[in-house]
Amino acid sequence: MDIISQLQEQVNTIAALAFNTFGTLQRDAHPVKLSPNYPDPPPPSNPTEDPATAAGNVSEQPKLMTAALVKAAKQFDALVAALPPAEGGEEVQLKRIAELQAENDAVGQELQRQLEAAGEGWWQCSKNTSMIAVASIMFDALVAALPPAEGGEELQLKRIAELQAENDAVGQELQRQLEAAEKELKEVQELFGQATDNCLNLKRPD
Repeated sequence: MDIISQLQEQVNTIAALAFNTFGTLQRDAHPVKLSPNYPDPPPPSNPTEDPATAAGNVSEQPKLMTAALVKAAKQFDALVAALPPAEGGEEVQLKRIAELQAENDAVGQELQRQLEAAGEGWWQCSKNTSMIAVASIMFDALVAALPPAEGGEELQLKRIAELQAENDAVGQELQRQLEAAEKELKEVQELFGQATDNCLNLKRPD
């Protein structure tokens, strides 16, 4: 995992620890009097644990949660310190980021173009499949409606075999187009994955 992703996870960890800390303090902290004239709060009607044990837990929880927050913050600082220094200062770094963003935009446009082309290819293949199915049905109907062929049954069977061979050739061509479309779609998916990695990691595409 790259350092940027580790930093993002560490920020999420610190946020979760802070959220749990505030929630625990809000839930378990003892009420404080705003004025000595206010009466003491009533004790719980059904205490679930010994008051001394509860007080000990409440006093220990802030220490444990503080230690966890400090540890997470130190890990975050260590990750920041491990980042490579920016060459040429902030201005050069911002310029480099802009260049990478422009490259990623170009990759995204190319990806969109290939996705649209792949979609058209799939639509054409689907259309061809439907046409082949309709043609096959019509072929069967025409064969059934054919009058007895001159020359006898042998000549008729030969003609049917020729027509079947033509249909097989059309089917093979359709299969080839489908395989080409699947290959193109796979390439588009790989390009999309590379573009996503480039956007997340600010990496120059190959």
